[in-house]
Order: sequence, then structure tokens, then C-alpha cells
Amino acid sequence: MSAIEETKTEIGVPKAAPRAGSASAITRVLDFLSSVRFGVSLLILLSVACMIGMLVMQQNVDGFDKYYLDLSPATRLLFGALGFFDIYHAWYFNALLLVLSLNIVLASIDRFPKAWTFVSRPKLDASAHWLRGQEQSATVTLAEDGARGTAAERVASAFSAHGLRPRVTEKGGRTFVFGERAVWNRLGAYAVHVALLTIFTGGFLTSQFGFTGNLSMEPGGSGNRIVERVLELDEPKLVTTPLPFTVECIDIQQKLIRKDGPITADNTLDWLTTVRIKDPVYGEREGVAHMNAPLDFKRGWWWDNYRFFQSSFTPNGKARSITLRVAPEAGGAAQDVTIARDGAAALPDGTRIEFKDFSAKFSAGQQPQEQQEQVVYTNPAATLLVHPAAGGAPERAFAFTPQMAENAPIAKRAVAGYTFRLVDFEKVPEGHVLSVQRDPGATVVYVGFILLGLTLCAVFFFSHQRVWALIEERGQGRCEVVLGGNTNRNKLGFEDRFKRIAAALGGQTVEVK
Repeated sequence: MSAIEETKTEIGVPKAAPRAGSASAITRVLDFLSSVRFGVSLLILLSVACMIGMLVMQQNVDGFDKYYLDLSPATRLLFGALGFFDIYHAWYFNALLLVLSLNIVLASIDRFPKAWTFVSRPKLDASAHWLRGQEQSATVTLAEDGARGTAAERVASAFSAHGLRPRVTEKGGRTFVFGERAVWNRLGAYAVHVALLTIFTGGFLTSQFGFTGNLSMEPGGSGNRIVERVLELDEPKLVTTPLPFTVECIDIQQKLIRKDGPITADNTLDWLTTVRIKDPVYGEREGVAHMNAPLDFKRGWWWDNYRFFQSSFTPNGKARSITLRVAPEAGGAAQDVTIARDGAAALPDGTRIEFKDFSAKFSAGQQPQEQQEQVVYTNPAATLLVHPAAGGAPERAFAFTPQMAENAPIAKRAVAGYTFRLVDFEKVPEGHVLSVQRDPGATVVYVGFILLGLTLCAVFFFSHQRVWALIEERGQGRCEVVLGGNTNRNKLGFEDRFKRIAAALGGQTVEVK
């Protein structure tokens, strides 16, 4: 081989060959990422992850501590390493959302141009052979004095009467009538894609910028920090998150199924927490959080809204109000006095009674911090502070139920000239625990699901139906009309419509298929 030939061989190798191979590899990757099979696989994996989130208690759910301790050490280690206790914030869950969103976007970009041609450049003419090869076809012979023009008008009128928008065109000495309905159905899949992406966007906003924590509320108390449970080194820890506002507890109430029963969850119709929210920017607002009706606090834009749920309660039996029967020591008629929690009442002679505390299971010498888990009112008693009418230092008194007072010498002792009996009281726990949730993606998710429902109905309840008619003159005042049509779904409904259109033309019909 000569030097010239060697040089030609070297320089003759196309420089674009490597680039072509590289472009081919990129194309293959993009085809894989936009494939329906890959998207369905991602949906299955995402569904599995959501199922794990439902079966494995998440760390922000009340009762997680007990659930976590009941697991074996190996299960704790495995689930913690895999992120199962907080799966909706796990990196792989967000990665699945991201890649699935990319799949939807790429699939839409790849297939949208073809779908758009149905709208932008509809097929207006077709050969007789092509029409006879469609899902539905028929040949109709018309005897018309007006030749093709009159036949075209009859065909267009039949199309309009059966819900198809007709368009008449002339080409090559032949007349074509094209009719279609619900062409927008071809774009329904992309509206579904938009709805899914909207839902994914809302979920991502919630997972990245939302939080949920508990706020303990007692009447007269306030707080501006919530406690959230997280896992650190596979051990549950409590993390405090500040709120941009302060929540004051005005009142708590518990509606019981049986008034004489305990203040347990299975004997409760509703928990009510009345709060006042003080925001330095958006002012004050009062509201009530019910068990099945959370309280919403909107701070400006939708992504900075907060919701208050009833989470749990402090299982220490107290009273929201008490009714006392006050009898003078010197004799005379007794009177009933009702006092609200932390409130006071005055007697006609000026004696003032303050409601200081309440115990569901009173025991002499017991300290308040020892009175825990008192959900059953076995020995209810109210602690009072009595201010004598004549002045002087206030004295402490106890009010028991009439049955208990018979066996309690302390109840028979007069204080400031009066004896006190507890004749009625409204049961309530010491405090409620509210779950405070900031969910910036909630509105986006709601919009996405509404859009998804509407688009799915539009996609599956409607279909793009197309019918063509080729009209040719056959002499002796006769015209031959070749009909053909197809649809992208609901083939039985389209078959019935097509037959009615062919029958509406009159003349002699020869069914092809």
C-alpha cells in the first residue's frame, strides 16, 4: 500500500461516526426513559412504597414509641436502615417521584406531536380502498338529480344529525365529506399527565417543606413550639420546631357517650379545643378544633397554611365546671353554685369561692404530679380557696360528692362558716394535644386529583370518532357513496352510530363490514 493510499485510508474514516454512535446511545436512553413499560414499572414501585408506608407505622404518628419498642432489634435496624419509618421523606421515594415525572414529561414530548396532528391536520380525503379497510365501512348508492353536490349535502346533513361536524372538500374530481366528534379526546392522555405531575408536585412540596408536630394545650396556657418525632441513629428523638405565631388555649371540652363513664377514647363523642392564635403579621383569630373537624389557619398564600387536628389528651381526670352545694354552718338554706374551671363565684354575704383544682381519685397527701392516668372518677374531689366575707387570709377547702363526704372527716369541717358538697361536675382531661400540620402541597394535590378525575372521565367516557364519505357519480343520475370510519375507543357505540348514519342516507346500502 502506498503512502498516499495509507493517508486516504486514515483521513477517509468519517469523523462523525463516533458522534453518531454517541447520539444513538442517547436516543436509546431517552427511548427507555420515555417508554410506557418503564413508567408502569415506576408506578408499581411507587405503589409498593406507599403500601409500606401504610403497613409500617410512621415516626410522626401517635403511638410510634410503643410500636417501635415492640419490634425486634433486627427489625428496628432493618426498617431504620431502609427508611421505612419515614418512607415519604426517604431519598428513594423522592427519586421515584422525580424519575416517574421525567418519564411522563418525555413520553408526552415524544407522543404529543403525533396526537396534535389529529387536531391541526385532520385527514380530509381517502381512497375507496382505504375506506373499505376501516373498522366500519359501507357503500350506499343514491339516485340524485343534483349529482354530487346534492349527495354531499345529504351526507353532511346526516353527519350533523348524528353528532359529527362535517367538512366538504373537492379533490381530483371527487367529493369528500369528513366528519368527526370529540377530537380533543386524543389529547386527554396529556391532560392526565398534567394532573399526575400536579399531584407529584404537591407531594414533593409537602415532603420537603411541610412538617407535623404536637402541641400540648391546657386552659390558660400557650405555646409557639411543636414537638416532632424523628429517628437519629435508629432511635426515636423529639425535635422542637418553632411556629411563626403563638397559640393560646382558651378552653377544652370532652363530650362523653356516657356521662358517668371514664374519659377514655371509646367513651368520647368529640374533643373540642378552643384556641386563640396570635400572629404578629396576620393578627389574632379564635377557633375550635374538633375531633372530626380540624381548625385551619391561613397565613397569606396557600403554601403557608396550618391545620390543627385533635391528636390525644392528657389522661388526668379534671373538671371543666363544678356545681357546689354550699350550706351555712350556723344553719339555714343551702344554695347551689356553679363555678367554671379556674373561675370563682361570690355568695350573697360576700364570701368568695375559687375553683383551684380537681382530682378524679383524691387521696390525702397526694401531690399533683402523682395524680396521673386518672381516667376513671373513683373518688372525685374539688379543691377550693375560700375568701371570708369579713376579710382575712383565704382558706383551703375540699368538696366531695355527698356519698364520699360521709366517710371523709375533712369534708365535714366548715371553712369560713360554710360546708361544701360536690353535687355535679363536667368531666374533662387535664389537657389536649393538638397535631399541627403545615402542608404547602395540600392545595396542589387537591387540584391535581380534581383534574385527574375530570380528565379520566373525559378520556374514558368519550371517544374520537371519524367518518369519511367518498362521493362519485356513476351515471344516470346516480351517485355512489363509500363510507368508512374508525374510533379510538367505545367501538360498539361507534358501530351503532355508523349504521344509523348509513341508514339516514337512504338509497341502496351494501354493507361491507
